[in-house]
Amino acid sequence: MNFYSVKKRRGLFDFNITLLLVIVNVICFILFSIILLINPNFLDYIALKPANIINHFYIWTFLTSMFMHAGFFHIFANMISLLFLGAFTEKIIGKKRYLNFYLLSGLFAGISFVALSFIFPSDFNSYAVGASGALFGLTGLLMVLTPDLSVYMMFIPIPIKMKYAAPMMLVLLWMISSLGNIPIGNTAHLGGFVAGIGYGFYLRKKYKNKTQYIRQYFH
Repeated sequence: MNFYSVKKRRGLFDFNITLLLVIVNVICFILFSIILLINPNFLDYIALKPANIINHFYIWTFLTSMFMHAGFFHIFANMISLLFLGAFTEKIIGKKRYLNFYLLSGLFAGISFVALSFIFPSDFNSYAVGASGALFGLTGLLMVLTPDLSVYMMFIPIPIKMKYAAPMMLVLLWMISSLGNIPIGNTAHLGGFVAGIGYGFYLRKKYKNKTQYIRQYFH
């Protein structure tokens, strides 16, 4: 009788999802940068612009804009944040739920940017790119699931509880944007943040015992 070893094929969720997201973001950054060097007008087909959604129905840009970044510092800051926030979130809610939420919160952030452009007209013809909408989704989620977790904010050398650090970061970026006239997608950040809070309370209600244990463990 012959025996054959059967090697199980690895699926997507056997891998580190956060690392895969970082790799995809970096590859897309390089690819999109090359494309835009060749033809800068292609920006309309990659970046999210409310006017293009309303007038031309470029709905795919809700997704492509999540993996495009406006320069090296932009992608570096976002990927560092993703490595820390994402890896932690992936461990506490699971790979599949984490990936689905990351993508959905990024899409919700884009929808928020487009919808609120009617309230903030300056955004209507502006472009929004980057992973920060999804990252604020993770931030809002962790604020609900691990409110007493101590974290370090950029440029602040003391630990701050997540329930304070998350809204502080949102407000801080909005202030920097307003005072320095810097084009930051604040309404996209807000949309991702709200999506994270909403999903966090959904998980707390559906998995009461598990989420309570997580809150107590990271107190």
